[in-house]
Amino acid sequence: MWNPWRGCHKYSEGCKFCYIHKGDAKRGMDTGDIVKLSGFDAPVRKTKKGEYKMKPGQTVYVCFSTDFFIEEADEWRKECWKMMRERPDLQFLFLTKRIERFWDCIPGDWGDGYENVTIGCTVENQARADERLSFFGTLPIRHRNIICQPLIERIDIEKYLDGVELVVVGGESDRNARPLHYDWVLALREQCVNRGVHFEFRQCGTHFIKDGREYTLNVRELGSQARKAGIDC
Repeated sequence: MWNPWRGCHKYSEGCKFCYIHKGDAKRGMDTGDIVKLSGFDAPVRKTKKGEYKMKPGQTVYVCFSTDFFIEEADEWRKECWKMMRERPDLQFLFLTKRIERFWDCIPGDWGDGYENVTIGCTVENQARADERLSFFGTLPIRHRNIICQPLIERIDIEKYLDGVELVVVGGESDRNARPLHYDWVLALREQCVNRGVHFEFRQCGTHFIKDGREYTLNVRELGSQARKAGIDC
């Protein structure tokens, strides 16, 4: 994990029960404050021997408690790109709901994309899928994923899967969460199979509907129950 800053703003329907906002509220923190963190330069920190503390060959998950394209971080992002360029031996992965800011956020030498950067575009319903993915597919990105999490309705994204390496699906975790229907998950899997795209069922929802029956799951069970389905491909 690499979190160069913290804080975010609810942005669309999928943010309603965001776990970041809930966690911050419990700690008495204002999620709306976008703050640069002490680990900002983590990818390029070195030991006393002059070796990078982040070992080569790892995947670095970037800004998983915020959005890498959030406006308040514009002044810091250039330095982050510089660190990514310095570490071509690491694979950096970040997700965004703000893909429309792509051209305002990429570095001048981006070209067709950095080989060591994967961008995941997050969608939660059909309206956001059509809005974001129609644009996402036009962008120069070497490695792209689609993250359907939390998935709050059935969606069809098959026409947007060209050049996509992975689709991740997951439900919402909250006692008031909107239910995840297993049929929606299977429909997305079928779309991925049709287009030869890798598929991962990341987590069930707190309220999970399968074969007409609704189950209420504990947060700690959401990932393990999804894996038990055995439908990743």
